[in-house]
Amino acid sequence: MQISHQLQQLAKEVDTEVEPVYRQIAIRALQNHERVLKAFHQAKVSEYHLRGGTGYGYGDAGRQVLEEIYATIFGGEAALVRGQIVSGTHAIALCLFGVLQLGDQLLAVQGAPYDTLEKVIGTSNEDTGSLKSYGITYRQVELLPDGGLDWPAIEQALHAKTKMVMVQRSRGYFWRPSMSISEMQTLINFVKERQPETVVFVDNCYGELVECQEPGHVGADLMAGSLIKNPGGGIAPTGGYVVGRADLVKMAANRWTAPGIGAEIGPTLTHQQLLMQGIFWAPHVVTESLKGAVFTARLLERLGFEVSPGYDHQRTDIIQAVVLGDAGKLVAFCRGLQSASPVDAHVRPEPDRMPGYQDQVVMAAGTFVQGASIELSADGPLRAPYVAYIQGGISKEYIKIGVLAAAEAIL
Repeated sequence: MQISHQLQQLAKEVDTEVEPVYRQIAIRALQNHERVLKAFHQAKVSEYHLRGGTGYGYGDAGRQVLEEIYATIFGGEAALVRGQIVSGTHAIALCLFGVLQLGDQLLAVQGAPYDTLEKVIGTSNEDTGSLKSYGITYRQVELLPDGGLDWPAIEQALHAKTKMVMVQRSRGYFWRPSMSISEMQTLINFVKERQPETVVFVDNCYGELVECQEPGHVGADLMAGSLIKNPGGGIAPTGGYVVGRADLVKMAANRWTAPGIGAEIGPTLTHQQLLMQGIFWAPHVVTESLKGAVFTARLLERLGFEVSPGYDHQRTDIIQAVVLGDAGKLVAFCRGLQSASPVDAHVRPEPDRMPGYQDQVVMAAGTFVQGASIELSADGPLRAPYVAYIQGGISKEYIKIGVLAAAEAIL
């Protein structure tokens, strides 16, 4: 990789400039490490818990302990943590289809959800097998122009058939702020004061272990995410999780297998140790990702690009967004990042259609686990204003190398 002298010099200046922000991130990292370690101690993790099961997977002690750890870390009564959950979208769908029934309404309060959920809900033209096809209605409340929640509109949208309010912690493929835990608590209290029985569900992808609390600690009833994002620590080879109220987790588990079977089966095969080790390493890997995002934000700001969040702003997820303003620059940025990857560095990413997305998407992800955004990835839909979304990074140094290569490509 050939990085210009000027860009290398700018990187040194940025490193010095963001050092105070790094120190604040390190304080939260220590608290999260302690929280995770306490969960391991509470569950009395032993060497035999690291062994996987086969066949039906009945009586898998390690799996049960892993799910106890997740429930403790994320503030829930129960958890479903399985390698057979193939993505965050899959985990979210288990919750939606498990809890919602004919005649219920799903309410989104932050505008459109993440792109891959459109066909799950049935808001796209194709709705075969969607919530809509099962007689479940959907309504969304748009955000205010400043990105804030429209409280009067949310209150008006809530009614007797609103069985679930869906909250998305990260920004998704939209130029909008992600939601902090304190903002989430305000929203949950707002909903519960008006309709205590309404289930508040949180798409927790990209937000795990960024702050010192999780949605379950502030009243969320149910949450879901992917193990090849934050909680897998860059080690988990696949998987997803659901955490929350025991009755709701059971509903999701019944959807995952079948009623009457639920979470009682499911072999962990050879990846039990990796899932266990991944959640233990996750606070450190998330911390490295956050430091890399801070560096990325300031470097691109110094180069004249609009970024969100700013380098010294509060972070509630690991995503760093940058407006590139041009399709060619978005593709070039992803190609530059790909060129600094350990896997498939020689490959040139091309925009293409992907399952679940309405627009063509270009993705850079030279990862050891396919699609593992926690390792370091950049992607974005080919639609104005052509924003690159940079996620993850298992070390600050690796992120710096990748982002410098991407910056060189667009310059």
